[in-house]
This record gives sequence, structure tokens and C-alpha cells, in this order.
Amino acid sequence: MSVNKLALIRYKTIDDCLRNRYRKWSLDDLIEKVADVLYDLEGITTGVSKRTIQSDIQVMRSDKLGYNAPIIVIDKKFYSYSEPDYSITNAPVNKADVEKMKEIVGVLKQFNGFSYFDEMSEMIARLENNLHRTTHHGRNYIQFENNQLLKGLQHINPLYQAILNKRSLLIEYKSFKAADSQQLICYPYLLKEYRNRWFLIVRAKKKHLLMTLALDRIIEFQELIKEPFIDDDKIDFDHYFNDLIGVTKNEHEKAQRVVLYIDNYNAPYVLTKPLHHSQQLLKEEEKGIIIRIDVVVNFELEREILGFGECMKVLAPKALAAKIARRLGKASEGYKAIE
Repeated sequence: MSVNKLALIRYKTIDDCLRNRYRKWSLDDLIEKVADVLYDLEGITTGVSKRTIQSDIQVMRSDKLGYNAPIIVIDKKFYSYSEPDYSITNAPVNKADVEKMKEIVGVLKQFNGFSYFDEMSEMIARLENNLHRTTHHGRNYIQFENNQLLKGLQHINPLYQAILNKRSLLIEYKSFKAADSQQLICYPYLLKEYRNRWFLIVRAKKKHLLMTLALDRIIEFQELIKEPFIDDDKIDFDHYFNDLIGVTKNEHEKAQRVVLYIDNYNAPYVLTKPLHHSQQLLKEEEKGIIIRIDVVVNFELEREILGFGECMKVLAPKALAAKIARRLGKASEGYKAIE
């Protein structure tokens, strides 16, 4: 049984609602939410009928699409999943939909090579590989960087929709340094990936600070329909991260001139895969090269430098050189016991 686009939107919206444990969902609530999403995504103003949503719930409960969703009714009124971790997104894709996706990938491949499709090449290859693995048992012919244990990936689509539709959010978040989680009212602006980990860029209502939240540290979130969304027209998020490595940045920080020495063994790696798009070769010496990058000095930059160990040396700025020296000194102390 294949699924048309509007039905899939309805199923996914109901799924997002039932996974949200912050509130109770009556049938009227589900109808209202699905109608809002259909209007936002498809411009449909006629809403959705009670009968349609009831039928959708029955389809989700059944084996027709392979969902077998554990949907229960609490207090004869509120719908929920009996299994907190359940989602229809974890269900296997049926054969009819696989064939449709193959057709779509085939169309996308015809556009591969056009300049405006350059950034989609990896995505197309990833889709084709996943579809091949669905229908053919055997080894992979292409492998992408992936972390199967990474948490928070289920948040990507609903957060993207919240950004797209400019919806304020209530987010429960627990950083690695905090003993307890905290609840934040935020205005989401951007989703960003760095080294196979995803981050959400938001402005917090209370302190009005721009924050970078790791998706794997988000416990739960919900849209706040009655909370006005405050947009940020002062920051160009298309270029906000251009002057740094990673995602850690204060919005008022500026890039600094960072000069690095790299030995001859590692020089080809740095020259063929620059540390940053601002990288310039300043000098070639007998035992190595000197390069310059213009970036914000942050944790990710330090980690990049430390990753090269004794093969890279910070020449400027002096404060960064001193900090790297201290960190290498502490690392060295940890090995003195085995000397």
C-alpha cells in the first residue's frame, strides 16, 4: 500500500503529537494541529475532517503500512503512545514506497552535475545506497560517516518545521556541565551539522542570548502557539559561522589572525584539506610550512590543533600558543607514570 503525500503529512504530524509528552492530545487537538501543518506546508485552508483523522489513527494502528502503532486512549479522551520511545519513523519502508523512492532518486541523478545541484551529490548517493541496501542483501559499496549511537536525530524534522514556520519553542535542555535540566523559551533560527553532530541555534527569551544547543542534549520540546516569535534580522545566518571552525561562538566575537607551523609530513594533508576556507600559505621552510587562518579562537580550534600533537605549533596569537602549551603539558604529565 503506497501513501500519498497528504496522508504521509497527516501520519507524521499525528506521530509528532503523540511523541510529545508535555501535553495531552484530544481528537480535536489532533485535528487542529494537522490542519495547521497542512496549511503551513501545502496552503490547504479547508482543514481536515474528524473522520479523516480517526481513519488515520486506525491505519497507523494497523499493519497496512507496517506501523502497528501502539496508540491508546487515556481517560476515554486523550491519545498517546503506550511505548514512550515509539515512532512511525522507525517502521520499515514498504516495497511500493521503495519503488517510488527509486524513481525519485533516478530523476535526481539526471540533474546531478548541474551547478545548482552540487551540494546534493552526497545526498543522492546516500539515498541510492540506502535504497539498494533495502532491496539487496550484501555489502555496502559506499560508506558515509555515521554514528549509530548519536541521540537527538529524531528532533531534526520537527525543529526544521518550527524554524521554517517561525514558531517559538519551549525546550527542556540538559548541558553536560549542568546537574539538572532547564526549560527555555526560545526562538529557533538555524540547524547546523558539525562532524556528524547536530546543533540548534536559538535566541533565549529570558536572557536574549544567542545560544547553540546540541540536539543530543535536548530532552523534549514543544511549540508555543501563543508565544510571539521574535525574528533576528541583524544576523546573517548564512554567513554567521564563516569565521570559525565548529559551532562555538559568542555573537560579538571577531575572527583573529592565527598563524600555525606544520611539519613536512603533515603539510600535504593540511594543504589538500585546509583547516578553514581562509587558509593561506605564508612560507615554505626546510622542515615544514607556515600557514595563516582567520578564525574565532574557540574550543573546536584548540581541539583541531591538539589533534596534530607535536606536528603543529601555534606561532600567533600568543595567548592561544600559551593555552595549547599548557594543555599539552597537562597531557604529558598524565603519561609520566609509565616512563
